[in-house]
This record gives sequence, C-alpha cells and structure tokens, in this order.
Amino acid sequence: MNFLAHIYLSFDDPEITLGNFFADHIRANKYKHLPNTVQKGILLHREIDTFTDSHAIPKISSKRLHKNYSHYSRVIVDIFYDHFLAKNWKNYSKTPLDSYVESFYDLLEDNFDILPLGTQRMMPYMIADNWLYNYSNLTGISRVLDGMNRRTKNKSKMNFAILDLEEHYSDFETEFTSFFEELITFSKHKYNSLCEN
Repeated sequence: MNFLAHIYLSFDDPEITLGNFFADHIRANKYKHLPNTVQKGILLHREIDTFTDSHAIPKISSKRLHKNYSHYSRVIVDIFYDHFLAKNWKNYSKTPLDSYVESFYDLLEDNFDILPLGTQRMMPYMIADNWLYNYSNLTGISRVLDGMNRRTKNKSKMNFAILDLEEHYSDFETEFTSFFEELITFSKHKYNSLCEN
C-alpha cells in the first residue's frame, strides 16, 4: 500500500503512524534506536505489505497493468488504491481529509529529528505539493505518476498509467473497496497484537 493507506491503518496512534509511514526508508533492523512504539509501527507496515503482496485482489489489479509496466505494476496499484481511499475518504473516517492530512504533516514536523534521512528529504516536497490530499483527484495522481517516472529516468513509463486508471476506473475501484475492507480487519488485528506486547 502507499502512504495514505499506511497512515490510515495506524488507527490514530501517533508513534505507530510515524513508523508505519517511514518504514520503507528503514533497512532491515536498523530501527532499534527509535522509540518502542515507532518500532511497532515499522513492524506493522511490513505486515501490511506482506499481506498485500500475497493477496489475490491486488494481484488482479496488477495483472491488468503488467503488460505495459512489468514489475512497476504493483507500485502503480499502490498509488491507484491510495487514490480510491482519498476519493472515498468519508466512508472510512469522520475527520475531513484536509484536516486529517494537516494533522499528519504537523506530526512529521514535530518529530523531524527521528525521521530517516530519506523521509526528511522527501517531506518538504510532500507538504508543499500536498501529496496526500491531492491523491483524491486524477490531476494529483497524474503528478505522482509523472514524478515516479522521472525517478526511474523514464524507464517505467508510469506517467502513462493514468490512462489505464481512466479506462478501467470502476474495476480498480471495486477491487480496492473489496480488498481494503479485508486489509482494515487484518491491520487492526496486527495493531492490537503488537500493542499488547
């Protein structure tokens, strides 16, 4: 899953949210210096990724893209799924998306010193362009895909995936909705289990 989903699946626990958000910038077990609850957020992130990678529904979404984008198709699906989470945010949270996102940016700024270097470098761009809120519209998703394509030096052609999203919009949305219900249940169980220890 992509950024917004990992943040949401931290269940409003600030330290879990931090770890769940920046876990991709942490190698192996290089997190032992962090506060205990932040470490649990990293572990939760990894559990979510493992569940997602092995689940049949995201594989169906990914297969639709594989011919054009090869191994980048899973990354694209993560971005598409964040779009549907943002677009349908009212179905998942009572807090308006703009307020939710602003609170998250405040959390990052308040904890800047413990963020991994990669997250510290990314954060100003994320906040300035309001990535998380702009996932809710196709223009924002198109910008994200353009940026990802530039990072691969135009090898991935991910910028064209916006066309695939538009062409198969209802299929991707149905798949997201079905999968995300299962992922919420799984993540809540893992969250409770981690927090008990």
